[in-house]
Amino acid sequence: MSAQPEPALLHSEEEEALRAAVRDLLTDHCDPAGVIARSESAAVHDVPLWKALSDAMGLAGLLIPEELGGQGASHRETAVVLAELGRAVAPVPYLTSAVVATEALLACGADDLLGELASAATVAALAVGLHVAPGGAFASVRLEDGTLHGELTAIADASAADVLLVPADDGGLYAVRTADATVVPQVSLDLTRPVARVALDGATGRRLGEAAPAVRRALRTGAGLLASEQLGLADWLLTETVRHLKERRQFNRRVGGFQALKHRLARLWLEIAGLRAAARNAADALATGADTDIAVAVAQAHAARVAVHAAEEALQLHGGIGMTWEHPVHLYLKRAKADSIAYGTAGAHREALAALVDLPAP
Repeated sequence: MSAQPEPALLHSEEEEALRAAVRDLLTDHCDPAGVIARSESAAVHDVPLWKALSDAMGLAGLLIPEELGGQGASHRETAVVLAELGRAVAPVPYLTSAVVATEALLACGADDLLGELASAATVAALAVGLHVAPGGAFASVRLEDGTLHGELTAIADASAADVLLVPADDGGLYAVRTADATVVPQVSLDLTRPVARVALDGATGRRLGEAAPAVRRALRTGAGLLASEQLGLADWLLTETVRHLKERRQFNRRVGGFQALKHRLARLWLEIAGLRAAARNAADALATGADTDIAVAVAQAHAARVAVHAAEEALQLHGGIGMTWEHPVHLYLKRAKADSIAYGTAGAHREALAALVDLPAP
């Protein structure tokens, strides 16, 4: 039996170039003050930024084959993009459309819709609650006389979508134009990734394929690559906190020189280093298909705690100013907390991991 290759946890030259290009774009077009202002407005999603990412850079089609107009890249490159989007808390539907919905469409072989997503002509959203874990039960609508009826809640980025991918009670996954549904915003802790209730009352939809395998594939990929977003959040928070402590002075010395704070920062750095390895391993496993379920469960069992801890430490070590709307730390805290239940809680992933490695509960 041939041994499986070791996972590649370091960025390649091409991935480093992609990271630098995305970071430069976000530095120019997604500054913290702009994100704060947008989160307080009616137009949460940054459409010009989305166009720049998806159209000008072609990033919406990273996971879509070249013959359908996409880039034909892997989950590794997609993870690089998500880490940078996490660093900027960018209010764009990248995870929900370019990753989760795309994976569902790939599972169904919906080439026409994939072509629309790759060309940035369409944004899609999987109409499954953001909290649902891979393999978890998900709600569906009724199929009656060829039309769809019912409500689905906690659908992330539904307000930005042109097409909704809706599970029905006949076991199918249906493509429904958002214009044929009623999308009602729900209260969301993370203002940069809004959720909504989707109501269908006699909407027509096109059956794409079987819902169960498509949803499972989409949610597994979403959970695995969400770890890269959480890595980006945590990395920015640590970097910004270190910068702040180097500048802030107390008792005529820099606050960052106090040993107790150095220890807290060092401990956080070690946690983020572990998250970086887990997130890269999950992206590599999704790209290669090697031990994918285990890698995703490990990453998500670890990522939420680290990202939330990084946000809490940043808030405290900024002296509480992150609780004011003028400072961006509150955006990162809210995204980290919302991400901690997205695509399954850490506890759900630990339970799944225990079953995968045959580790019985005590």
